[in-house]
Amino acid sequence: MTVMEQRGAYRPSPPPAWQPRTDPAPLLPDAEPHRVLGTEAAAQADPDLLRRLYAELVRGRRYNTQATALTKQGRLAVYPSSTGQEACEVAAALVLEERDWLFPSYRDTLAVVARGVDPVEALTLLRGDWHTGYDPYEHRVAPLCTPLATQLPHAVGLAHAARLKGDDVVALAMVGDGGTSEGDFHEALNFAAVWQAPVVFLVQNNGFAISVPLAKQTAAPSLAHKAVGYGMPGRLVDGNDAAAVHEVLGDAVRRARAGGGPTLVEAVTYRVEAHTNADDATRYRGDAEVETWREHDPIRLLERELTDRGLLDEAGRQAARDAAEEMAAGLRERMNQDPALDPMDLFAHVYAEDTPQLREQRAMLRAELEAEAESEGERR
Repeated sequence: MTVMEQRGAYRPSPPPAWQPRTDPAPLLPDAEPHRVLGTEAAAQADPDLLRRLYAELVRGRRYNTQATALTKQGRLAVYPSSTGQEACEVAAALVLEERDWLFPSYRDTLAVVARGVDPVEALTLLRGDWHTGYDPYEHRVAPLCTPLATQLPHAVGLAHAARLKGDDVVALAMVGDGGTSEGDFHEALNFAAVWQAPVVFLVQNNGFAISVPLAKQTAAPSLAHKAVGYGMPGRLVDGNDAAAVHEVLGDAVRRARAGGGPTLVEAVTYRVEAHTNADDATRYRGDAEVETWREHDPIRLLERELTDRGLLDEAGRQAARDAAEEMAAGLRERMNQDPALDPMDLFAHVYAEDTPQLREQRAMLRAELEAEAESEGERR
């Protein structure tokens, strides 16, 4: 008997009759990302859907450029641009029913806006005014999540609770490739699969977790391959092909709603802009790499498909640009107005019922503000 056997660490192999509970083959993603635009499958795509996707992509690109400009003007504290990733953002919002829930990360303000949230309210967190500027229950959109991947277990919990209550609800949770290196990502996928929760995980693989490339985060063949380890299907899709992302997410949402459980979708895209306005992306990647991805721009891909099929002319392109510019002008005008901030709001929405400490702190701040106001009045 070996030393390991003597210490009780030895474990015999399973008997020959043992079989895996799930055949892993159907869970594995395709070898190449799924595409629609530029393929024969594009002819079967709904023209109205393609035109709507195009209008939202054009509006989304203008939203990104306007929000970036607002940071340079000091009207936003920070902005993580999703330029180049608009197909993922828009498709994630449009694929959901009104009763479903979206769980975004900090880079997903465009998805939040495409879901119907007011653009100014969507940027309130990044302005530094509130933890969130919109009512999550009104729009079925969870607050923008700055900590990496912590929104994923929340999405699973909501989806599982909805199913227990008999509500026909699907949760779609968005995360970046960097978020897949966090423990919350793995915990969420494990719980979702065990509970067969109606949730869809969308990983936007944009190549970098700030300055860390994907190759330094994982040795997996793809992020979609991680799904099989948890017992759920993994799908790989071209994240710049709006029609393909909408199709793959649509399949996953329908599967979840029908009781088929969760799906992990990896959308291969690219972060054209820096991580945020505070980042210098030239320190870790070259211009040639960025320009290569600009040739695979999501707006250009969809515009080419629509034009080739006779579904878009110059008048249609101009109408999309005009609508986007109108949105940007309204956003610019409203963001240039100084918000009216009340210091006492620090104590709002902290607890359902105030604690003694919170009441004491509120009273102290109120006394300080009143004393300051009285002193200011005397000086006048």
